[in-house]
Amino acid sequence: MRVKLPYGERGLEIKLERCRILRSMEMPALASVESELERALRKPISSTSLGDLLKGASRVLLVVPDNTRALPSRRLIPRVLDHVKRANPMAEVQVLVATGLHREVERDELERMFGKDVLEKYDIVNHRASDDEQVVKLDARTSYGTPIHVNRLVLESDVVIGAGLIEPHFFAGYSGGRKIILPGVAGKEAIFKNHGFRMIDNQRSRAGILEGNPIHMDMIEFMKMTRLDFIINVTINERREITGIFAGDPVRAHLAGIEFLDRFVKLRVERPADIIITTNGGFPLDRDLYQAVKGMDTAAYVVKDGGVIIIASECRDGLGGHEEFLRIFQGAGSPDEILENIRKNEPINDQWEAQILARVLKRAKVILVSDYISERLASSFMLERAKTVEEALEIALSIIGRSDAEIMVIPEGPYVIPLTDNGI
Repeated sequence: MRVKLPYGERGLEIKLERCRILRSMEMPALASVESELERALRKPISSTSLGDLLKGASRVLLVVPDNTRALPSRRLIPRVLDHVKRANPMAEVQVLVATGLHREVERDELERMFGKDVLEKYDIVNHRASDDEQVVKLDARTSYGTPIHVNRLVLESDVVIGAGLIEPHFFAGYSGGRKIILPGVAGKEAIFKNHGFRMIDNQRSRAGILEGNPIHMDMIEFMKMTRLDFIINVTINERREITGIFAGDPVRAHLAGIEFLDRFVKLRVERPADIIITTNGGFPLDRDLYQAVKGMDTAAYVVKDGGVIIIASECRDGLGGHEEFLRIFQGAGSPDEILENIRKNEPINDQWEAQILARVLKRAKVILVSDYISERLASSFMLERAKTVEEALEIALSIIGRSDAEIMVIPEGPYVIPLTDNGI
């Protein structure tokens, strides 16, 4: 059989004699995004309409994800902004890009995300988590000890609207909702605390889990202690088509989107496999090696101990500006050494991604298929590197030592949630 794999913007295809395929159920695209968006904004979930919310507001802030997320921004954001201006033509409207600790989004990238018209009409600002001029530090903390440090525009605006994509997230449970504030526009100390070693190490800090997930609950507290008045979150299918729009109360609208998504992405797995072939979901999530850990982590749930994970991730941006991610690995002799160094020396930039990669490597060997990551760089992360999925499969079979090794393919990588006897 031939199996198509998302990879960059072009995709890959592999021919296999036998395998199990773990793929989300088909999510039909909305017949009309425009009419569904208008309906969602006029009749939101557990909230007054966005138009009523905007009445009398002088300053309106729209917070949007950066370009590492697959949100169909160009289709969604201009229409949201048009709705805001129609509802309150006199309001000053700003757009804040929720970069978290990622690099800033360049102007040409912003134009690709939103279109030239939006760039010309609106003030678009990149959040900088380490910029003391941008970040206000309140004398308050969540019950988890996370300091309330947030972009000043959030506190200075009359209405704060968060846009987002709801998809599985490897330690926050799901993306979207409260995540646009923390880590999206939070200060670096707040992000370090929320993404700390003990928080990531908690067994409930996993994809598909909200109840008892300390990272999620901390994000909710942080959001309520800062400001988020209204969200506009969407779900998408593997063709990046919008399948649902969930607008309104930041908690309840988010949960409604999750309930919808779970029907398609939570998949029962009866037994693990020797070899997992997966991806990081294609562009834009597979644009750098840092993000590729998400696909590896999904595979780690369903690979046998001592098995092999093959991940096809283009990584056109290399490390994506996450040089500290590499430094954590340099000189380390084992995944356990990585984990101990993080535990002893935190906070460290990018430690959470390194911690999860080390956790994956304790379970399985990982082979990276990438056009942009060299063998030398891959080996710095304790990864093997192959030029093609076919070459990676040959290496994997030699590691397993059996020609009859069981193979599972997860084409969508981090966009599915495997359900196992271990809970997830």
